[in-house]
Amino acid sequence: MRNKIVAGNWKMNKDLTGTEALLEELSAKLPDTNAKVMVSPTFVNLANAVQKLKDSKIEVIAQNMHFAENGAYTGEISANMLLNIGINTVIIGHSERRAYFGETDEILSKKVKAALANNMQVMFCFGEELEDRKSGNHFNLVESQLKNALFDLDLAAWPNIILAYEPVWAIGTGETASPEQAQEMHAFIRKTIAEAFDTDIAENVSILYGGSVKPGNAEEIFSKPDVDGGLIGGASLVADDFIAIVKAI
Repeated sequence: MRNKIVAGNWKMNKDLTGTEALLEELSAKLPDTNAKVMVSPTFVNLANAVQKLKDSKIEVIAQNMHFAENGAYTGEISANMLLNIGINTVIIGHSERRAYFGETDEILSKKVKAALANNMQVMFCFGEELEDRKSGNHFNLVESQLKNALFDLDLAAWPNIILAYEPVWAIGTGETASPEQAQEMHAFIRKTIAEAFDTDIAENVSILYGGSVKPGNAEEIFSKPDVDGGLIGGASLVADDFIAIVKAI
């Protein structure tokens, strides 16, 4: 049975004081839930967040990592560095990493393999831009992103994979993705994985939706059969909004 997951991507927001305050509020208000709840503060606040949440059910995860174990990679963070401070899950392939930092499918494949080799869990992000959606190329693009980064993995790796579909065209563009569009793509993703691997892999992998989930639309989106939760951006920075989304699942 696949996990229900609500993950907050804090991106480049919240200094140490703000991080501690938000974590305290989230811990105090977290409802009793069977869903996995995750938050990803900035790198400089990860170790502090792990300590802050040591008695909480909220898991602290990282926003990114490098594929090398060590070396002359100024400004980068390795899997071992994350593991050493208690981080076991990492987001890889976020649309902003692809768009602003030039991360290609080849680079992301290396990152995924490095994380898995270190027994980490990977939350792999992918999704189409507005031009892909408008041209009708969205299914092909998503299939390509999955194939290039994940389809050479062993079957044994898949229990450590979480998928996060990001319709980039529906984030901060004025366009809106409907719950039906989310379900359509999630069903396609599951079908694509089943064809490449097997039905068991497809049915057991959690697929999160990352297209501007808010308290007002979370329940309807999460009610769709192939949507297993959300990767939350802006709403994860407001405790009451994030908690409302957790309750919605």
